[in-house]
Amino acid sequence: MKVLALYRYPVKSMLGEEVPRARIDRYGLDGDRRRALLDVASGRVASAKQPRDWRRLLTLRAEGKDDGVRISGPDGAELDEAGLGALLGRQVRLIDGRPDGATLLRSVPEQVLADGIDAEVEYTVQEFGRAAEPGSLFDFAPLHLVTTATLAGASAARYRPNLVLDAGPDTEPFGENAWQGRELAIGPELRLQIVAATPRCAVPTLAHGDLPADPEALRRPARQNRVVPLPGMDPLPCLGVYARVLTPGTVEPGDQVTVH
Repeated sequence: MKVLALYRYPVKSMLGEEVPRARIDRYGLDGDRRRALLDVASGRVASAKQPRDWRRLLTLRAEGKDDGVRISGPDGAELDEAGLGALLGRQVRLIDGRPDGATLLRSVPEQVLADGIDAEVEYTVQEFGRAAEPGSLFDFAPLHLVTTATLAGASAARYRPNLVLDAGPDTEPFGENAWQGRELAIGPELRLQIVAATPRCAVPTLAHGDLPADPEALRRPARQNRVVPLPGMDPLPCLGVYARVLTPGTVEPGDQVTVH
């Protein structure tokens, strides 16, 4: 395999950017998910995993800059906190760390599909970053990987990976499932350990910028790859894998990838 593309998402749940080269360490890909919006009224971190409240985050684009981050709206104009609040319909604050005791609300994706994104649906509550550094804004682990075979022509933007790996034309979809617990060597330096399959929420089904909504983005893994992400969990629709960093390194498209 080889690295096909690298992506980062400077603000949680916003559209991200493709990068030509990146340093990756135990905190993840440089500049990835270092910031989020805080809902001032509730004190919770804003996440499109609750599409009824926060799907408009996916109309916003975040770009990393030397002095921080630039956030632009659907028309490309830069937005400050006041502009973000006006667009989202609630007062928000841009934060660069996770508040103490913060949890993540995740709408039950099957209910979102069945009842629509504006419906009141049940949700689960999960801890942030169980396989990441303390205080991080990652849902679970610092890196998310997916192969071109698993994407099967779907846009990578829907699934928000950090690394897209070109696995070649003869690779079966969802082959990443077999990597759990194994190590990946990427380029001359980077070494990763695969820690879990990636459960899919409702986010891939939502409109992402110019990409229209697509329920099939969740239905396909629900039909074809309902697996146990970690021991003790129920089978869930999964696509791609989570990884933690064993040895930091700099990565660029074309770097070779081997599984050990």
